[in-house]
Amino acid sequence: MVERRVCTFCGDEIEPGTGRMYIKKDGVIYNFCTSKCFKNLVILGRVPRRTTWTQYYAREKQVRMKGAPAPEEKAPKAKKIRKAEAAEKAPEKVAEEPKKVEKAEAPKEEKPKAEEKKPQAKAPAKRTVKKSEGAKKEPSKTEPKAKPAEADKE
Repeated sequence: MVERRVCTFCGDEIEPGTGRMYIKKDGVIYNFCTSKCFKNLVILGRVPRRTTWTQYYAREKQVRMKGAPAPEEKAPKAKKIRKAEAAEKAPEKVAEEPKKVEKAEAPKEEKPKAEEKKPQAKAPAKRTVKKSEGAKKEPSKTEPKAKPAEADKE
């Protein structure tokens, strides 16, 4: 009978005749169900307990969640109650709208314009570059270079 193997990375069962076996130099044997698992463990060096789609992550999460307090569940409200609450809130919204209109109609105080107080622009500072004494002078880029081919033709 064929022996069933388990993927070293994700923990899934490997079908006979499929998957990949990887043997390290120190003799450790890894079995992988897909190239995805191989790449994550061998090439990328990821830890199965920190990779969310593995079974090892799910087991680790269960252990962590046992110590945490259980979250309180809220009972869902009935649709009728929601509709009643919406009907009560609707008249309040209508009453608020005229107040907004009154505020919009009120005259606004004029503020002094910022254009009158323009800050003066500062001139950019010039940089000075110190050249070393042993540095060679570069030929200026404005001087045309004589081509040897053109000099021979003339």
